[in-house]
Amino acid sequence: MPLSEHEQRMLEQMERALYAEDPKFASALEGTGLRTFTRRRIYLAVAGFLVGVALLMGGMIAKLTWVGVAGFLVMLVCAVLAVTGWRKAGKPGEQPAPAAARGRLARRHQPRKGKVMDRIEERWQRRRDEQGQ
Repeated sequence: MPLSEHEQRMLEQMERALYAEDPKFASALEGTGLRTFTRRRIYLAVAGFLVGVALLMGGMIAKLTWVGVAGFLVMLVCAVLAVTGWRKAGKPGEQPAPAAARGRLARRHQPRKGKVMDRIEERWQRRRDEQGQ
C-alpha cells in the first residue's frame, strides 16, 4: 500500500532530522537499499557466469559433456540474473519513481478490460435488437 502525501512528507522530515542529528549514522544506513542489494546480485551473477565459462571449458577439455552442459546452464542462469538485476538497479543518484507514477505506468500497459467488455456488450445488444426486429 503506497504512502499518502502526508506520510511521505512526514518521512522526508524524519530523514532530514536524522541527517541533521547524526549524519554519520544516516550515511551508514543509506547504502542498505535496493540498489545495493541489486548491485551485489549483479556482481555475484557475473562471478557465477565466469564459473560457468570455466565449467564449460573444463567439460570441453575433459570431454565430459555433462560438465559442459552444466557450465552452460550456470552461465545462462547467471546472465538472466545479471540482466534482471541491472534493470532493477537504476542509475546512481536516481530516486525510485513515486508510487503514483508507477501506478500510471502499470495501468498504461494493462489491457483495458472495461472498454473491451463495453464493446462486447454493445455487439451483443445489437445482435439481440437485429434478431428481435
